[in-house]
Amino acid sequence: MRTGIALGSNLGDRLAHLRDAAQALKQIPGVSEVLRYSKIYETDPVDSDPDSPRYLNAVVEVDFNGLAVDLLDQLQALEAQFGRPSKRPRNAPRTLDLDILYLGNLVLSNEVIVIPHPRLHLRRFVLQPLCDVAPDLLLPGLPDTPAQLLHSLKDPAGVRIFAENWLP
Repeated sequence: MRTGIALGSNLGDRLAHLRDAAQALKQIPGVSEVLRYSKIYETDPVDSDPDSPRYLNAVVEVDFNGLAVDLLDQLQALEAQFGRPSKRPRNAPRTLDLDILYLGNLVLSNEVIVIPHPRLHLRRFVLQPLCDVAPDLLLPGLPDTPAQLLHSLKDPAGVRIFAENWLP
């Protein structure tokens, strides 16, 4: 299934964290191939302390066959490998943040996981890179494509291209 994963980092060597995480996604059980990579964008922090460092954000689309909760567990284990503590304040700075944006046409909502990601349509730092990989994607529960959502978005957060070709 086409699966979108958002990557973010605002601590340490942000670019290296995203490069290493994108490579590590290929090793997750159930990931058969990486389909697309977005550009990397440098973005203003959203809902964070005013002195939080800027993020680097990207979206990677993979072909994944498995359970959503298993993918979530693998992504959280990868975050931990990069030094992200499991207990942390909401929107605190982090070395690596990985979120499942969508998993095919799956709709799932429970105390552990929500798919599609519940705030993806509200955040420029997610929609801009998502438009690089799937601008015309129609997701369950959303009335418009990522390109249409981005065009009508009122989010004032700054988003700038940081790197176009960021993987070897």
